[in-house]
Amino acid sequence: MPEILVLYYTRTGNTRKMAEKISLYLQQEKLTAVCKPVGEVRPDDLVRAAGIIAGSPVYYGGMAAEIKKMFDESISLHGKLDGKPGAAFATYAASGQETTLFNILQAMLVHGMIVQGDTAGHHYGVTCQGAPAEEDNLRCQRFAARFAMLVKRTG
Repeated sequence: MPEILVLYYTRTGNTRKMAEKISLYLQQEKLTAVCKPVGEVRPDDLVRAAGIIAGSPVYYGGMAAEIKKMFDESISLHGKLDGKPGAAFATYAASGQETTLFNILQAMLVHGMIVQGDTAGHHYGVTCQGAPAEEDNLRCQRFAARFAMLVKRTG
């Protein structure tokens, strides 16, 4: 089964909860999901994965510094992630979720990764305010199913 890396940064635990939900739904789609805090992610993890999903809380309208640092340090992998599916998710308190998603997706696009939008609702990636509630779980499930379909098409 293809292995998907779901990496995240969290301070309050909300982004971790969302990452775990997405990972669970990826497994239901017959993919192996490896869910890791960004501090545990190594360059080999990014290269080995069939797809990468990155999640961050919103900090000043952008991704957490820890996620940005990982992308900054991934310059050594330039060209090795080309054509790999990528996606983003975010948690927020008040606003800034779309700009945070754009920050993450922009880094993925610089690597040549394949990013798929969604015509129904959360166009740029799935987000939730605070801890994931039941309606957020449904969005995470759709997000994971669509990402699984993309991985299977490109694999």
